[in-house]
Amino acid sequence: MVPFSFGSQEWRALPGGALYWPARRALLVADLHFEKASWFAIRGQMLPPYDTLATLAELEALIAATAAREIWCLGDSFHDSDGCERLPAAAQAMLRRLAGATAWTWITGNHDSALVDRCGGRVVDEAVVDGVVLRHEADPAEPRPELSGHFHPKLRVRVRGKLIQRRCFVATATKLVLPAFGALTGGLDVDHPEIVRAVGTGGEALVPLADRLLRFPIAA
Repeated sequence: MVPFSFGSQEWRALPGGALYWPARRALLVADLHFEKASWFAIRGQMLPPYDTLATLAELEALIAATAAREIWCLGDSFHDSDGCERLPAAAQAMLRRLAGATAWTWITGNHDSALVDRCGGRVVDEAVVDGVVLRHEADPAEPRPELSGHFHPKLRVRVRGKLIQRRCFVATATKLVLPAFGALTGGLDVDHPEIVRAVGTGGEALVPLADRLLRFPIAA
């Protein structure tokens, strides 16, 4: 984990797309989209039904590796507001156990705004923690340091003639957009007009590796 500064705080961007906040021993993730496959299955599009368990397993491993005491999920944690009811028994038990062992907060998103049974934890629309705003979608008018998700940013670069695509963070002086953490999620290119509209120009794409943080300027 390579440290970087944002909003007068120190952070660690993790290769899987999570963000660690050492001062609070907090782990932040966005756009888990639990039960996305089952949502599509109900509508006749059959997908492998393992997305939730895969995402939870990766999240559980990060919680153990970082010894996180707080978990902040920045919206669209479920693919729809009924997603918790469709969780397989093993996934629901795992989620309730993790939420019971930490200070777990669900921030609502556009997919799960009416979430009622959140399988443990508390639900809020947004939060301000140590001067940093946590919400699902970036607000272009927000002047305070802000963490968000929603856009599933990804970076595409050509290396030795091959096009490589990686999930990434998008950072400006006051905004940090997390990539989607879910196992079954797509994404928008970092220079997509909707991302630029939300965060402004002059941003960087941050790609965390095990031993360094790669920075790529985002073209206007």
